[in-house]
Amino acid sequence: MQQELLERLRQITPEEREILAGKQEIEKSIYTRSREFVIDGKRMLAKGKLIDIRTHTRFVHFPRHSHDYIEIIYMCSGATTHIINGTQRVTLNKGDLLFLNRNAVHEICPAGEDDIAVNFIVLPEFFDKTFEMMEDENVIRDFIVDSLRQSGGGREYIYFQVADVLPVQNLIENMIWSLVHKQGNVRNINQTTMGLLMLQLTNYIDRIQGSTQRQYEQNEMLTVLGYVEEHYREGTLTELAELMNQSVTGLSRFIKKNSGLNFQQLLKQKRLNQAAFLLTTTRLTVEEIILAVGYDNTSYFHRIFRERYGVTPKKYRDERK
Repeated sequence: MQQELLERLRQITPEEREILAGKQEIEKSIYTRSREFVIDGKRMLAKGKLIDIRTHTRFVHFPRHSHDYIEIIYMCSGATTHIINGTQRVTLNKGDLLFLNRNAVHEICPAGEDDIAVNFIVLPEFFDKTFEMMEDENVIRDFIVDSLRQSGGGREYIYFQVADVLPVQNLIENMIWSLVHKQGNVRNINQTTMGLLMLQLTNYIDRIQGSTQRQYEQNEMLTVLGYVEEHYREGTLTELAELMNQSVTGLSRFIKKNSGLNFQQLLKQKRLNQAAFLLTTTRLTVEEIILAVGYDNTSYFHRIFRERYGVTPKKYRDERK
């Protein structure tokens, strides 16, 4: 890793200063407001962001927790030891990658000053472009689908030992660099980079270590996500149920159980993500974008866009020029 970037990541954070000054545990309020230690993506990500990074908190035991997002841990230097689901012990060394889905529970043994790990905080919808790039089913694509489930099932983690694979290391460092330096067009660049990273990792399936629980209806969920991806403008639950030869009621329950969202919420999520993408990458007017993503009620679109991103579409575009 570039030395300047590594030194920047090595800096002691305010939380770590308190620990070095004698505090015996992490400050949970940084991560969540709930009693259960489920790290809240809304507290980790600025409003409207789908991905960001933070360095792992060193010098203290990080207690058992889970996340409501997908976490990707990359070891920049040194090593960290993770205990997953209370029994499985994984030690990450420099250059290793650990993917954790939303159902994994893990804790981390104390890390030293030179044990620098970067945690990627990734919302599932960030992987839209990855799905487009990964046409064939494979263990990595399945892992992303499994991560959408709130009910469990599938792989809870994937551990890659790829320190010697230069293309993988370069792609990860590129993402870290762009997020640290807040590079322009960062979302589009990193979504493409993530897709390339996943494609590279499919060449090293033999280096995977992971946990497999009982499998759920992966093909059905892939069909649902593929339909939303292609038909978000005009798709309906009735049409999808007919394509999948299921009842509307049964399919609705299935989608809610496996994604935590109902069908209309999946459509809205995709439409708003696409609208945000078009605002930052095209010169289409806001009105043209509203029609392009499947809405015809301008005032409704402005309301739900502001609810999700905290600003109007025009301000969203202006802030990201």
